[in-house]
Amino acid sequence: MDWSINQIARIAGTTSRTLRHYDDIGLLKPSRIAHNGYRHYDQEALLQLQRILLLRELGLGLPVIAEVLSNESDPAKALSGHLAWLRQEQGRLNRQIASVQRTIEAVKGGGEIMAENMFDGFDHTQYKEEVEERWGKDAYASSDAWWRGMAAAEKAAWKQRSQKLGSDWIAAVGAGIAADSVEAQDLARRQVEWLRGIPGTPAAAPGGDVKGYVIGLGEMYVADPRFSANYGGESGARFVRDALRVYAETNL
Repeated sequence: MDWSINQIARIAGTTSRTLRHYDDIGLLKPSRIAHNGYRHYDQEALLQLQRILLLRELGLGLPVIAEVLSNESDPAKALSGHLAWLRQEQGRLNRQIASVQRTIEAVKGGGEIMAENMFDGFDHTQYKEEVEERWGKDAYASSDAWWRGMAAAEKAAWKQRSQKLGSDWIAAVGAGIAADSVEAQDLARRQVEWLRGIPGTPAAAPGGDVKGYVIGLGEMYVADPRFSANYGGESGARFVRDALRVYAETNL
């Protein structure tokens, strides 16, 4: 069974023009071309398209996506990493939806708005207890004050930088480069600089054990599915851990 280019465009929420462009650059080839010149796509092509669209959601450019796809021959394994990340996002969005619904009901009914219920899924405090347990209450208080003191534009810029760093890690994992390669070590450098910019972390504290912190954080990325999902799953987290360890041993 296969589907025409127009059918696929409608089903996938994209355009025929986009699919033709993917064909032109070799990213997604049709399974066959009919006598009338129309492109048709089979199940294997649909699977490829799903992976392309998921990687686009992560902010990756088309050249990087092509490299990722060429280096990941097991689509089920690749999609498992995407699924873990999607489930994490689903949980957060479900909490946001419930929070907004409760607020709407309270506003319409003239009832009391419960402040503690308004921001579930929105804030950055979900790891508060873990941060305090690992690095102390002062560490959490410093980072919390830093975040709350930022303007909306500053928060947006910081989130964008974080997302770009995460997507670059995922692209590197898909490209199959070595953890000690120049490209991976540049990513590790960026990761450490990013950590140094967050008040309250040992990386930002004067005289802090930056080396131990970075190595330990890499291990946590692998051990905790919530963190490994940010890097496409456990295999991606292992790559990040190994790259950070090499960087820490060499430079910190």
